[in-house]
Amino acid sequence: MAAKIKKGDRVIVLTGKDKGKTGEVIAAFPTENKVLVQGVNLVKRHQRASGAETGGIVEKEAKINVSNIAIVDPKENKPTRVGFKTLDDGRKVRVAKLSGEVIDN
Repeated sequence: MAAKIKKGDRVIVLTGKDKGKTGEVIAAFPTENKVLVQGVNLVKRHQRASGAETGGIVEKEAKINVSNIAIVDPKENKPTRVGFKTLDDGRKVRVAKLSGEVIDN
């Protein structure tokens, strides 16, 4: 099945401690149904100093479940569901259900 959320998409968090925050997808993990979103679901991790890097407490993004986020409609700037459509030239593209706008470039 085609991925509804991919790296580089602008998404909004629907549930959880970061509800309402928006960010860009840094990485997608389709086998786990999870994604990393920039600036969302931040956790603190203890990092050991190694070589050039300094140690200390580092804040970084943790994975978030795909069911807890939605793509932001490029036209309406609201959360939307994703559908698929075949264009005249034969390409299969993702489409925002809210406005009908094509998400893929």
